[in-house]
Amino acid sequence: MNSNEEDNNTKDINASSDALATRRCALELLDAVLRQKTALDVALERSSNFAELGMRDRAFARMLVTTTIRRLGQIDDLITFAQERPDALKTDIVRNILRLGITQIFFMNVPNHASVDTCVRLAQEKGMSRQSGFINAILRRLTREGSERLACQDASRLNTPEWLLKLWIEDHGLNTAARIAEANMNEAPLDITVKNRDEQAYWGGALQATTLSTGTLRRLGGGNVRELHGYDDGKWWIQDAAAAIPAMLFGDVTGANVIDLCAAPGGKTMQLAALGAHVTSIDRSARRLNRLKENVARMGLEESVEIEISDAESWKPPAKVTNAGGPAYILLDAPCSATGTIRRNPDTGYLKSPKDIEGLTAIQARLLNSAAEILAVGGTLVYCTCSLQKCEGEHQIDTFLTTHPDFTRVPVNPQEVGGYEELVNENGDLRIFPFHLAESGGLDGFFISRLKRNN
Repeated sequence: MNSNEEDNNTKDINASSDALATRRCALELLDAVLRQKTALDVALERSSNFAELGMRDRAFARMLVTTTIRRLGQIDDLITFAQERPDALKTDIVRNILRLGITQIFFMNVPNHASVDTCVRLAQEKGMSRQSGFINAILRRLTREGSERLACQDASRLNTPEWLLKLWIEDHGLNTAARIAEANMNEAPLDITVKNRDEQAYWGGALQATTLSTGTLRRLGGGNVRELHGYDDGKWWIQDAAAAIPAMLFGDVTGANVIDLCAAPGGKTMQLAALGAHVTSIDRSARRLNRLKENVARMGLEESVEIEISDAESWKPPAKVTNAGGPAYILLDAPCSATGTIRRNPDTGYLKSPKDIEGLTAIQARLLNSAAEILAVGGTLVYCTCSLQKCEGEHQIDTFLTTHPDFTRVPVNPQEVGGYEELVNENGDLRIFPFHLAESGGLDGFFISRLKRNN
């Protein structure tokens, strides 16, 4: 969202009689993410209060929560700075009300008096009249003294969960970890994949987007996706430029049968189908597959996509495919910690833990083994995760190749990825960081490896 849109939304929300209702909804959503460990997108879908808000109020509430989470480390540092007694803040709800107030004061175009007033009223509404004075005192002190404290903060370090920063330093070194943390402070642009490649230039102009050398259209202006020309007509879909790369690594798939394991919500399935493949899309989540079905139908690709609800670890191709030697193309976009998407989903770092990553790496290894069992001799397996940790990428593939001597890497040529040499590591795999292509808006973090079964 650009600054003009922020200004307009801010004016509208503060002129609205629903100002308090919007903050109340934001408080509910923030609690769902930080205390209940619910993904923000899921919390938004489940919230009846959010659904009842007007369109501009919904946009403001979402922006308020997202900004609060993105800047959480800085915000909590400001709260600590403004307290006279370290133990004065005792409840999650008071802390979250303060967080929302600080976000509005320092990171959004909301007048100080409106930020403070709505937070005080929100506390009173929650039956916390005594604490409302504490909230008022903290926020008013920060309106006077907070800017100086803010100027001294190391923002990228404070806003990165410590356990994640430690892992990135161990895997990639201090300098790269610092660059990742800094890149994650920026909002991701709107990336678009066009269904018909012959219409690429037209949609670039119609959507006021630039074209990356990988073929992705990039729109920096943002906007409501559903209101943009061509969305309802199924001419294009939203897909980060890095997420569009794995499907490209199969080469020409015209007329080919491709298995997309863990396929939902369907960006890669639609990409392969649009390239001329017949795609079998596998996912264990009926809810996520419903979204895939909706997306495929909107794009008019139903005839090229077969959808199956199944666990990818145990799924087997039909007899006719097995009798023919197995599938020749498998895309495995494995479940992962998604730490490469923090620019887009800043709640990710607060939803996962080191223990979660241990469980995910075990799942990834089992999925790789399952894919290897069914892939045809001479076939291609593309493995990818939107994670920045080596245990979900480089180490996963090193272990797989050690235990599967019949598989080898097929190194990626930089020309296959738009000539971006910096994306290709020393083994020919892709290790994409959020700071790559920073001059044009950055990328989601990804690891991608292309493998071939030899015998």
